[in-house]
Amino acid sequence: MLSESNGCRGYRVSRRGFVGAAAGTFLGMNIRSLVARAGEDRKATAEHVILFWNGGGMSHIDTFDPKPGRDVQGDLEPIKTSVAGIQISEIFPELAKQMKHIALIRSIAGTNGDHGRATYQLQTSYGQSSNLQHPGVGSVVVSERKTLGDLPAYVTVGGLAPKAGYLGQSCEAYFVGRPGEKDPYLAFPSAIGDVRGSKRLDILKRINEKQAGTLPTTETAGTQTALNDAVRLMRSPALEAFEVRKEKPEVLERYGDSEFGRSALLARRLVEKGVRFVQVNRGGFDVHSNAFPAMRDHGEVMDPALAALIEDLAQSGLLKKTMIVMLSEFGRTPKINLTTGRDHWPSVFSCMFAGGGVKGGQVIGSSDEDGMKPKDRPVKVSHLHASICSALGIDHEKEVMTPLQRPMKLVDNGKRIDELFS
Repeated sequence: MLSESNGCRGYRVSRRGFVGAAAGTFLGMNIRSLVARAGEDRKATAEHVILFWNGGGMSHIDTFDPKPGRDVQGDLEPIKTSVAGIQISEIFPELAKQMKHIALIRSIAGTNGDHGRATYQLQTSYGQSSNLQHPGVGSVVVSERKTLGDLPAYVTVGGLAPKAGYLGQSCEAYFVGRPGEKDPYLAFPSAIGDVRGSKRLDILKRINEKQAGTLPTTETAGTQTALNDAVRLMRSPALEAFEVRKEKPEVLERYGDSEFGRSALLARRLVEKGVRFVQVNRGGFDVHSNAFPAMRDHGEVMDPALAALIEDLAQSGLLKKTMIVMLSEFGRTPKINLTTGRDHWPSVFSCMFAGGGVKGGQVIGSSDEDGMKPKDRPVKVSHLHASICSALGIDHEKEVMTPLQRPMKLVDNGKRIDELFS
């Protein structure tokens, strides 16, 4: 089915660009329109997505696909999980206890060993193009599902998310640099009180109305919508979701006193307030040398946060409608190099899914005995995207028009991974 527009493209003015220039008070907010999206009548098992992006290429053998007893094993031992027969790396002892909620895919067949091209494909489903920017999966989700509440529908934490491309500016992610720190752009400057600031906004509104007769209708409507949404967010009680340091000390301790721990906690708080898509970014997985101490350090930070997140969402019932995904651009070489590191390896790697209708306690696909290539059930990158869309009730084969009137599918020839949900 061909659609010439979608929920995001018609709204091209961001809060940062418009309000920052006009009022100089708050920036960076890219808001989804509240128009109902096509495809929401499709049966959905999830309402929200939390994507953990592990930049640098996370070793599959040292995380979710251990190879005990093989020369490629390295210094890390496999451990049992709460599901009989499933083992993961020793760096995830707490996460292992949550395996009943988790599905592992161990047979992703990648095609790119370059960081940039692989990142682009894993985050958009498409190969990189010199003349077209494909949207990231978060932008696809918020283009097809309506915004819930006052908060931005798409938030990226600790790093930039992929661009929205031809889906339009309002499908871009709202950026949070460091979780727990107050956004300085969500308030009037210290020298301007609420009364004075409100008067300036009223003047701005009258100027927009006066100019409406001389500017294109879509442009004036977009700028006024940007202004209205920005003001609503600035004054919304929902902003408290960003204040993770207000959590009880014992909660902060469970997630870990680290930026990643606070990011995972922020992700939970955001989906509780209705945010559709949260991307948490962590780098440092490009371990060409000294891989095993580095992976232990990653596990020490990530393990308690991921386990606490899954446990909390399960206890509150929100895990049933929140899909958690962990991806990286490729795996690492099974063969350990001369500097006790692992190099780039796209031939096969792993990822993690949980919640949002996912059947936990299972492994989908396998790599061969040394983790060199897929052995059973090869999974394409685009299949991951199709599965995320399917969980949210989105038709991943839907076509949208680019500004140059070129029809593009939301996902590049992907197929739903049925085993994830059966």
